[in-house]
Amino acid sequence: MENEKLSGQRRDFIKAGALLTGGLLLDQFAFAAGHSGVNDTIKIALIGCGDRGTGAAFQALSTKSNLKLVAMADAFQDRMDQSYKLLSDKFKDKVDVPADRRFVGFDGYKKAIALADVVLLATPPGFRPMHFEEAVDKGKHVFMEKPVAVDSPGIRKVLAAAEVAKKKKLNVVVGLQRRYQTNYRETMKRIQDGAIGDIVGGQVYWNSGGVWVKPRQPQQTEMEYQMRNWYYFNWLCGDHIVEQHVHNIDIANWAKNAYPVSIQGTGSRAWRTGKDYGEIYDNHAVELTYADGAVIYSQCRHFEGTANRVDETFQGTKGRTYLSANNQGILWDHTGKEIFSHPTKGNANPYQTEHDELFAAISKGEYKFADAERGAKSCLTAIMGRYATYSGQTIKWDEALNANNSLFPETLAWDAKPRILPDANGLYPIPTPGKTKVI
Repeated sequence: MENEKLSGQRRDFIKAGALLTGGLLLDQFAFAAGHSGVNDTIKIALIGCGDRGTGAAFQALSTKSNLKLVAMADAFQDRMDQSYKLLSDKFKDKVDVPADRRFVGFDGYKKAIALADVVLLATPPGFRPMHFEEAVDKGKHVFMEKPVAVDSPGIRKVLAAAEVAKKKKLNVVVGLQRRYQTNYRETMKRIQDGAIGDIVGGQVYWNSGGVWVKPRQPQQTEMEYQMRNWYYFNWLCGDHIVEQHVHNIDIANWAKNAYPVSIQGTGSRAWRTGKDYGEIYDNHAVELTYADGAVIYSQCRHFEGTANRVDETFQGTKGRTYLSANNQGILWDHTGKEIFSHPTKGNANPYQTEHDELFAAISKGEYKFADAERGAKSCLTAIMGRYATYSGQTIKWDEALNANNSLFPETLAWDAKPRILPDANGLYPIPTPGKTKVI
């Protein structure tokens, strides 16, 4: 009887979210509750069928909830085909995506979103604001990968859609998975309770050897080349300080329970200097200054053959802490005595946890997750870091938030031109501090 009650609540919850457009909920909730057209299976759509999107779908379908993948969308047929094969081979009974529900092209996301109750958004992040806006407009619950935008107009679009999602009680989880990782949760809970006092400084790092490169093919248009190599173009990626280092920057904001009022710093192309690396920098070092005067140092780089470091450490008025993605979380008091250490073995995979918790809430008809605003503000923090390193200027929060500096192409088509183009030698223009204007 209890299971039937929960099942009915979930059906009503999903249906209510779908109806909650233009104020429809108040007028039609009674109708939705009594005449739900949604069956017991939660229908999901995957938007973006690359490695991360396929991984997100794998994790969603691995939850204990009753799910079925019913639609997929991607710009590229080969990515679609590869993802579909992997998922349908692994989850034969949970994948029902015939050819007419596999949408290829720039506008396929709209068709896929319309068919689902929950949408997984995992395209290159430049597309995230418009995809999130569409999903919320159509009343869908959302999992979306970080970062959620790459420029100021995109951030504003996500923030606006986040407010609508709250009013519609649509669950939104953002893939800043450290927020769902046990060692971070347990350590941060103690920090917020005052275990090491007020955070007065810190250091956050993502230093690694970098990522893939996909060579230019003879028949590719410039649009396709940039889409295939999306990591190296800011309209798609935002630079690696945004795409990757946002994880660590988000932890800085979590530790401070605030967002910086200004950022300054430096960066360059020192190692990845060839035409294969588009327009982005390979190193950034910035200072996040918060309203109380605390400064957190942020560093990320893509240099092969150098020491890797991906972690966070913070200093408080009563002690210090160390955190990392390998399940470490340690607190020391001001004398150096260890006061907390999280066990590093036996912890759940946070990529799985974020889906487990999202779909458990939806299954129970609960409104529990509203990550979009927080995710957007941490992404804006990272974007401000890029603005600072590219320009050589100190960037303030309000001027960054309100900037009209869209990077998105005026037209989305395979023969359309992106805003940044190579010269005769195949080299792209590189930002120059002191000359480049970002705002």
